Amino acid sequence: MNGKIIAFFDKMQKLDRRYIYLMVALSIIIPLVIPFNSPTFTSETTENIYRKIDSFAGDPTKAVLLSFSHDASTMPELFPMEVSVLRHCFERNVRIFTICWSPAAAPLMEHAINTAKENYDVTSGVDYVNFGYKPNSLFLPIVLGMGEDISEAIDTDSQGRKIKNLDIMKEIKNYDDMNLVIDFSGGGAALSWVTYARAKFGVNVAAGITAVMVADYYPYLQTGQLIGMFRGLKGAAEYEKMVDVFASYETDEYPNGRPFSKEVIKNVKVPITKSTIIYIEDGVEFDTGIPLNYKYKVARIGMNAQSVAHIMIIVFIILGNIGFFLTRKKDNL
Repeated sequence: MNGKIIAFFDKMQKLDRRYIYLMVALSIIIPLVIPFNSPTFTSETTENIYRKIDSFAGDPTKAVLLSFSHDASTMPELFPMEVSVLRHCFERNVRIFTICWSPAAAPLMEHAINTAKENYDVTSGVDYVNFGYKPNSLFLPIVLGMGEDISEAIDTDSQGRKIKNLDIMKEIKNYDDMNLVIDFSGGGAALSWVTYARAKFGVNVAAGITAVMVADYYPYLQTGQLIGMFRGLKGAAEYEKMVDVFASYETDEYPNGRPFSKEVIKNVKVPITKSTIIYIEDGVEFDTGIPLNYKYKVARIGMNAQSVAHIMIIVFIILGNIGFFLTRKKDNL
């Protein structure tokens, strides 16, 4: 038996690496083509952002600012979280402002808004305003200026309209009203909002970042300088689920969405391959009849592929190490 095991691992050690690459590729492609419903467990860092936005629901004196600080290279991780936040705001009647600091981010910002608003009756200048691209050299005067008066710090929006003349600005003046900034970036852009907007005006700041940046941001979460954080594609998948389970959930009992609950999020299934949300109560499964749009499940489908690929790589690492030590033992006999 030992001889057969050693022979097996000898073959594994000599396996053409092209087969390994092929297997890893298939482990990514198959879950994307044939998605399945793997569990999505939400974390406190993501839940805090959801609850903060939801606290503004239906209040015309509160708004959220979304800052787009990235280009297309980080779009796979950041775009799903941007669309999810926009959906949440549109569902719960929360006013939104968007801004970007590089020309490359401007079309991505427009694309996120257009993707999210397709199923909603929202109007630019009333429910949301896109400030558009502003040169990065103006970041500091704009960030500090919005603490006093948004319409003075930013004169016109992306369509060339005077900010002060828009309906949305009637009850929104500064960070006292626009009291949440979420910066989406693949770097440290959110920390500039912490340094200036939070330190001087006390504005709540959250970050949507790529997975490789997560460790750098944890100290700011621990000190409370960030109220929450989307941790790469996993964070986007978590927020997609929460929007479907809570904000998009409408019944006679909850016409404006279900209140956030840790217990509910544990018991609700949001299938990938089915077209509606499934809710489990007292062990009984209910189909809510609430439709799920494929374009709003991008992060969850991506996490399926990522999970399978990671498991595949871990299996190869374990087999490789076992084979290495068995081969060394055989050679030393």
